[in-house]
Amino acid sequence: MRSTAILVLMSLTAALLPGAAPPKALPRLKVSENRRFLVTDDGRPFFYLADTAWELFHRLNREQAVHYLDIRAAQRFTAIQAVALAEEYGITEPNAYGDLPLIDTDPSRPAVTLGAKPGDPKQYDYWDHVDYIVDQANARGLYIAMLPTWGSWVNSGGTRDHAYLTPQNAQAYGEFLGKRYAKKGIIWVLGGDRNPAGVEATWRALAKGIAIGVSGKEDYDAVLMTFHPRGGQTSSTDFHNDAWLDFNMQQDGHGIPGVAKSWLKIAADYNRTPIKPVLDGEPLYEDHPLAFRAKDFGYSLDAHIRQYAYWDTFSGACGHTYGNHAIWQFFQPGRKRVNGPLMHWEQAAVRPGAAEMQYVRALLESRPYLSRVPDQALVVDALDGADYIAATRGDGYAFYYSAQGRKIKAHLGKISGTSLKAWWYNPRDGSAEDAGTVQNSGDQEFTPPSEGFSSDWVLVLDDASKGFAAPGTAAR
Repeated sequence: MRSTAILVLMSLTAALLPGAAPPKALPRLKVSENRRFLVTDDGRPFFYLADTAWELFHRLNREQAVHYLDIRAAQRFTAIQAVALAEEYGITEPNAYGDLPLIDTDPSRPAVTLGAKPGDPKQYDYWDHVDYIVDQANARGLYIAMLPTWGSWVNSGGTRDHAYLTPQNAQAYGEFLGKRYAKKGIIWVLGGDRNPAGVEATWRALAKGIAIGVSGKEDYDAVLMTFHPRGGQTSSTDFHNDAWLDFNMQQDGHGIPGVAKSWLKIAADYNRTPIKPVLDGEPLYEDHPLAFRAKDFGYSLDAHIRQYAYWDTFSGACGHTYGNHAIWQFFQPGRKRVNGPLMHWEQAAVRPGAAEMQYVRALLESRPYLSRVPDQALVVDALDGADYIAATRGDGYAFYYSAQGRKIKAHLGKISGTSLKAWWYNPRDGSAEDAGTVQNSGDQEFTPPSEGFSSDWVLVLDDASKGFAAPGTAAR
């Protein structure tokens, strides 16, 4: 893995050297024909693997941002969630270069200057800095999942909230953003950890403005858009039938994995009509106080993070979001701690949970992607809580995730093939072990290689006639 990461970083650096050809624009993204996944404009699967870098535009300088993006690109992330008008006083406290985003805190008056020369305070403004980070992310194959504003600047009910955005100015602000980033690799994420009840008109005006800015008219087919809800909620509650909402986003709220039962929430949105893709846009962060109660439960570990990722995707999610408690706020010496981050952001960027997310993506991409559906009927006894076993299948394969290495009693005969090639896939390092061949009928018990907390395993059963490569490796 280390040598692969070095090669990725070397290629990225070479592509960005002065005189090098500018990188190609990232392909446009859309919802798949079966309405379950995200794909590129030409129909290739896109696995949404994001990080919550909420304060990226607001708190990092150019060098720091590039360092962070290099790490996430090497870890095979595909998207970065970042907020234009950030939560931590992003409207009234300047960014790393002393710039504010708005004139007189008015969203209809973005603070833009002529020119964009780095180091020139009269030219390089707040939005030039956002441009730079977006371009650097796109050059590394990373889409920016851009939140135009945190929800606190639309709502006014919280102790720190203030409704800077209103139905009267939100469309103008949206048009500014849509026009500026129309040709960039952007996934639009409205919301930001607040209840939209009572302010739906502002969010709808913002969505309309973005669409007009991108395409010149209210064409929601020209953008890919969702909504980030408050903790424990889903975008479907308020906006499922809105034309601008392409896929549903949930926020699990940092609960203890087996208690939160995220698989039930994903399944609920998966089964809604009209059909829309779904994913968790903010599950439990790595190194976060479990259920916000560090004294009682301690802090989350990479094993907790993996549980959310596999439970969610096997239950029907079209992707997943990682987060680290120090990363979202980009905590560093001299900065106020929010809810007790354990380390500085540069240390947090290489925590094990972040690197392990690529193995979820690798596994799902190594088998026919767009045919995959959740199917708990594959399991005779799915157990519950931290032991829960989630199952999913596609064209010629089935996956079973045992969160703590408990025995899996599989109900066979639901995928093609007279015999099945079995594998044990390791979510900790992406390796696969040959587990022999079985007949594709009846019920059969499989015992994972190890058991207990942090001994999670994926049982892979392939139609032997398909000749699939080992799970987690590229298709032949």
